[in-house]
Amino acid sequence: MKKPAVIIGMGEMGGVFARGLLRVGIPVYPLLRGSDLEQNLGEIPDPQLVLVAVGEKDLQPVLDDFPSQWHNRIALLQNELLPRDWQRHQIDNPTVISVWFEKKKGQDYKILVPSPIFGPHADILASALDSMDIPNAILSNAEELLFQLVRKNVYILTTNIAGLITHGTVEDLWDNHQQLARDVASDVMDIQEWLTGQTFDRDKLIEGMVEAINGDLEHKCMGRSAPARLANAIAHADEANLPVTTLRDIASKQL
Repeated sequence: MKKPAVIIGMGEMGGVFARGLLRVGIPVYPLLRGSDLEQNLGEIPDPQLVLVAVGEKDLQPVLDDFPSQWHNRIALLQNELLPRDWQRHQIDNPTVISVWFEKKKGQDYKILVPSPIFGPHADILASALDSMDIPNAILSNAEELLFQLVRKNVYILTTNIAGLITHGTVEDLWDNHQQLARDVASDVMDIQEWLTGQTFDRDKLIEGMVEAINGDLEHKCMGRSAPARLANAIAHADEANLPVTTLRDIASKQL
């Protein structure tokens, strides 16, 4: 029998990956958010993968208690993920997937664009997604991963924050409020560059955002987390002394 995969967080996204792993013959050991990881380490000392599938707001508490023996098995999939999120825990080489499919309760997954994966266990996640016909792509290096993570962040933050003004779909945002979207994206990219210490091809990031918009034109811009995303972005900008005038204008009207 193959070594098991541990999945921490059995919500909608954890359930998708559990199905895929089981389809390729990998036993799944599910752990609920808040489980005693050290206790479970004793029961499963040598899993082939430990997928942290909790939401982004719960990621840091999980990593605070994450056993060092599992560091070389960890896989991450959260939104707004950047290297600083795992490096602060001395996790040097995780497997990371930028998830570009949506899963809501009572509905099957909806695909926007292929999900890029990088890391030592990328092949496991790719096989699991392949078993369910979910498109994905294994990346060649960490630089490609960083770009893909920033691309996802630009899409999520731009559509969510601009959606606080437009309230419509991503198609409506890009077709009818494109200058607002570009202004928000510019501020978001300022923050992303500060958070990563890197500069990016901004035209390419916009192209990547538009590709995702075209992947699901009816996707709603503003989710429940939009106000929190805006507040977090403003907090980062304050720390970095960035003007982000468009974000601050939206915040003055919404927060």
